[in-house]
Amino acid sequence: MAKIRTGRVGEQIKKELSLILQTEFKDPRMGFTTITGVEVTNDFSQAKVYLSVLGSDQERQDTLKALERGKGFIRSELSKRVRLRIVPELIFLIDSSVAYGSRIEELIHRIKEDES
Repeated sequence: MAKIRTGRVGEQIKKELSLILQTEFKDPRMGFTTITGVEVTNDFSQAKVYLSVLGSDQERQDTLKALERGKGFIRSELSKRVRLRIVPELIFLIDSSVAYGSRIEELIHRIKEDES
């Protein structure tokens, strides 16, 4: 039962964070960012937010720095939108699975070209 609730809360946080980053959070260091997933602990004290950032490694690092700096603002906006007793502490992490998947796709495409 608890896993279902943490999953629902994680999805709601993901949805609201996406809206906050698109509309409210204005930082020039932010790159093109997509939230790929949110994992919430069972006691709702922490939420790991996985991000995919389009661009170079430097742009990824700049985006993480901007999010770390604006974490308080983002968390306060989240508290206005999600009805929880305690708003979880946000931990931003880069999700490399998208880059890994595109690399695999590129390799498969090269193999098909070599066979032709």
